[in-house]
Amino acid sequence: MPAVAMMLVVSVATPVIAATATTVSSMPAATDTAPAVSTQFTVDGFRSAKFGMTQDKVRAAIKADFNLSSEAIVAGTNAAERTQLLTITVPDLLPGGGKAQVSYVFGYSSKALIQVGISWSAAIDPTVDAAKLYADSDVLVAHFTSEGYVPATIRTGVVVDNGILLFRGEDSQGHTTILLMQGQFSGGADSTQKVLKPTNLALLYAADSKSPDIFKLDPGTF
Repeated sequence: MPAVAMMLVVSVATPVIAATATTVSSMPAATDTAPAVSTQFTVDGFRSAKFGMTQDKVRAAIKADFNLSSEAIVAGTNAAERTQLLTITVPDLLPGGGKAQVSYVFGYSSKALIQVGISWSAAIDPTVDAAKLYADSDVLVAHFTSEGYVPATIRTGVVVDNGILLFRGEDSQGHTTILLMQGQFSGGADSTQKVLKPTNLALLYAADSKSPDIFKLDPGTF
């Protein structure tokens, strides 16, 4: 999940294509407008886990938020980005939405929490089908569009290579929320339409999506 989210690059010039498995009206239209932003609104992490926390503090936050044992928290590494991960599986993180996988990402240099990635898919929960993914995404888009994200940063309904960017927005400090429906496109009845068969709903909260704390080669090294 975090590796996929890191690779997300969205061009707002990309034309929006009808891309639902049901009706076009079930996906919000692309827009650059939103309610007036409040400087009090911040994306500071996920629930009790806040950006900048150490692994020990995040472990404590996970236990407080989800009542999980230490054994339920799986440690891992992103070899390419050289970040550390703590991953859990949570039933009904979104009520009625099926099991979700939550990954907490710790920076290469800071060793502190820089991102939280959440994913819903049939691979995580076999009961999660396309209809449930779309239902989950509708609930989340409605929630995010009612929050105080900076209007100029909001993008919805943008086609990307591997799916649809359902929502992207930043708070006044540049912290970012990204909601992406991933899947396979198939041709529609004419050249102006395509249909997305969803396989995964991915949500990312990032402290700094433009310059994340990951391993990078210095310019001129190779």
